[in-house]
Amino acid sequence: MSRPVIVVVGAGPGVSGSVARAFAREGYDVALLGIDEDQLLTSAGQLEQLGATVGRAVADLTDADAASAAIRRFGEHTGRIDVLHFNPSAFREKDPLELTVAELLEDVTLGVGALLVAVQAARRFMSAGGRVTATGSMAADRPWHRAASLGVQKAGLRNLVHSLDATLAPDGIRAVSVTVRGTLAKEGPFTPDRVAEAILAAARQDESDWHSEVAYSG
Repeated sequence: MSRPVIVVVGAGPGVSGSVARAFAREGYDVALLGIDEDQLLTSAGQLEQLGATVGRAVADLTDADAASAAIRRFGEHTGRIDVLHFNPSAFREKDPLELTVAELLEDVTLGVGALLVAVQAARRFMSAGGRVTATGSMAADRPWHRAASLGVQKAGLRNLVHSLDATLAPDGIRAVSVTVRGTLAKEGPFTPDRVAEAILAAARQDESDWHSEVAYSG
């Protein structure tokens, strides 16, 4: 049998990179989708050292056609997608009186809409036991007014994950967002590696007691 496959959407050096390595250590092959080719190459090298076969693609995640095509290529090459992890969000330091509608919609397209695109593209390659995971944030509940669009993105992301889980559950595929209730740091309980461990644990929940949102408080 082929090894399980995780597709990491919004692959970069932070939490997404740690998630990719955490799953690679568990025997997964990895497909990386992001916008920084140099970073993808660096991550691919790290994952290959862990024994994973790695695919990568550069795409603007706000370009639905490009992102969807890249994920379909991953699925067609591997024949399966077992986990789809969604990580991206847009940080724009503007309060609600400065933020324009166009800017808000642009940010939501990345932080929420791209998940919709990714799941729709991956669905045909997923089967019972498949998982959709997403990096959530306490900004969904406690937004910082100086980055107003981020709170909207994270609240929308969580809401969409609930709907995805309800839609996919009859086919044995589950979705979960991990709400990180802390600030990412290089040390302590909120390092990217610790958050990745929480995401891995959330993906491994017992389906009989599944929660489509899991809080990580360190």
